[in-house]
This record gives sequence, C-alpha cells and structure tokens, in this order.
Amino acid sequence: MSRLDDFIARMTAQKNLLEHAAGLIADIEGPVFELGLGNGRTFDHLRSVLPGREIFVFDRAVSAHPQCVPDGDHMILGDIRETLAYCHPRTKVPAALIHVDLGTGDPTSDLAKAAWLVPALIDHAAIGGYVIADLPIDHSAFILLPRGEETKGSRQRLYQRQ
Repeated sequence: MSRLDDFIARMTAQKNLLEHAAGLIADIEGPVFELGLGNGRTFDHLRSVLPGREIFVFDRAVSAHPQCVPDGDHMILGDIRETLAYCHPRTKVPAALIHVDLGTGDPTSDLAKAAWLVPALIDHAAIGGYVIADLPIDHSAFILLPRGEETKGSRQRLYQRQ
C-alpha cells in the first residue's frame, strides 16, 4: 500500500469511526477527549458531529489551522502524559469518547506509548464509553469491537470501556 493509500485509509477510517461513535455516545454523559490536535481536522469534525458536546484537546503545542483550535478552556497544552494525569479539575467527569491520534505506525514506538497511555485511558474513560485509537489497547478493561469494512487497512480501532 502506498503512503497516499495509507493516508486515505486512515482518514476514511477516522471519519467513519468518529461518526459511528457519535451515535454510540448519545446517551453517555461526559466530554470528548481528543489526544493529539495535529492539524485540527479531527477536532473540527468532532465539533460538527457532536454539537453541544464539550471537547477537550490535549497536545504539546498548537500548530493547527486557526479555525480548528479549541478555546483556551478546552485546549490543554503540554506533555499528554502529564496533562492527562492532572486534567480532572478541568474536565470534571470521565470522557464518553476518547480519540487517540498519537500513533506513528512504528510498532516499537507505538507499544511504548500504549504502555503509559492505557492506564490513563482506564482512569479517564467512562464505564461504557468508547475509545478510538491508532495504538493497540491490550487490557481487560477494554473490549475491541468488530471492525467494519470502512476501517480495513487502517490502524484505527474502536474499543469500549468495561
């Protein structure tokens, strides 16, 4: 698969999973966490499919298009390992949905990230809530849900918090 094909598969899978998850969390209280703002495309899409839902975005720095940046109350800057650990006074309740866009595609790097990330996801995902991740989440607190055809060929996975 070419890098362009990989990018298209990843973007298509993200879009489809975010839209699917928006329906799944309709009756689950809590905000959405976006781990990794990047260019802001996913955050912008989350705003459109979840109007009125609080979305907290975590990233080291802001480099997104100005129209795709959350307000200062919802943009949490710094190392995600640190800011996620201490965000509760701001976010108040567990997240109904956490979107993780931190993977690199390098198996060693992604496993190292998952090692510190999974315990944080356990702490911050609402029971019954969902996680969309491009990193492996190998823990009994999460069930990997079946993948649809629209996510084949991408690293995107949908998990539910038990």
